[in-house]
Formats: sequence, C-alpha cells, structure tokens
Amino acid sequence: MTTPLKKIVIVGGGAGGLEMATQLGHKLGRKKKAKITLVDRNHSHLWKPLLHEVATGSLDEGVDALSYLAHARNHGFQFQLGSVMDIDREAKTITIAELRDEKGELLVPERKIAYDTLVMALGSTSNDFNTPGVKEHCIFLDNPHQARRFHQEMLNLFLKYSANLARTVRSISPSLAAVRRGLSCRLNCIMR
Repeated sequence: MTTPLKKIVIVGGGAGGLEMATQLGHKLGRKKKAKITLVDRNHSHLWKPLLHEVATGSLDEGVDALSYLAHARNHGFQFQLGSVMDIDREAKTITIAELRDEKGELLVPERKIAYDTLVMALGSTSNDFNTPGVKEHCIFLDNPHQARRFHQEMLNLFLKYSANLARTVRSISPSLAAVRRGLSCRLNCIMR
C-alpha cells in the first residue's frame, strides 16, 4: 500500500512563493515525495524590483515575465490560476474563485484544493505612511498593471507638453515626485 503524498500548497507567486515552489518542486515534487501546488491570481511572475523599469519603459514585461505554468512543468510542481476566496483550517482546504473570460463566460469553476501544509506568501504592498496626498495622487509600483499605468500617464503628459496642447506650457509642466526611498528613488534619478 502506498502512502499518499503530502500536499504542500503555496499561495502567492511572488519572489518568495515562487522560489519556495521551485525548491520544493526540485527536492520533493520531482521525486514524488510530495505534491507541490502554487496558487496565484496572475498567469505570470515579474520580479517586483523590475517594475520601475516597466514604469520608465526600459523593460518589456512581456519578454521578462515568467509563465507560472511553464515554470511549474519544468520544476516539478503544479500551478493553479485564481484568487483564494476561503481557507478552511479544519478541513485543510482552500477555495479558489471561479475564472471567467472578458465576456463573463465561465472558464474554470470554483474549486477546492486540499493541503497538509499551507504557506501564505502574499508579499507586500506599498505603504503611504499616511503622508497627506500620497494615496490620492500617487501611482504605486506594486504590480505590472500599476507600472504600465504610470508609464502611460507619463507618456501622455510628455506628449501634451511637447505638443503644447494646453496653450500654456506652465499649466502642464511635467512634475514627478518619488515618495520615500528604495527603487522609487532610482526611478526618480532616471527621470531627471
């Protein structure tokens, strides 16, 4: 009689979650010592420290993003696309939301995944530290969508500025500010 494989579920495919899934996939998944599953709401991973390069337009995220599904197949773990809706600690299951296409048609129904070990690797998000005006006027760089939004708004501003559509350059003079430190300071230096 074979012993059932231990089920390790990792929620969050950021740097920590993806590295854990990869390492466990190599050590346990490939050797059929455990079933490793990574769950993330995105199809692909882009290393967060590169988001400032997407924001400035110096990096094409489509080229540098890593497909979770392809990476999982190459490294001995499974990938489930979706957002976690519920964790049942007594039953040791997570519930992943259904997936729908842009027309609203159901692609994948809601599903439950059992686990023996659950790792929550949800990462971090920017903190505005209650600095007045930051939440209302800043674009944070926590994900590729925000980086693309920053890039597009920056391009639009510069296009308006160069075309002088507002008739007075001063009224649309580009103004950028980096709040706090870290990679946002690097972005500020690049933009000068």
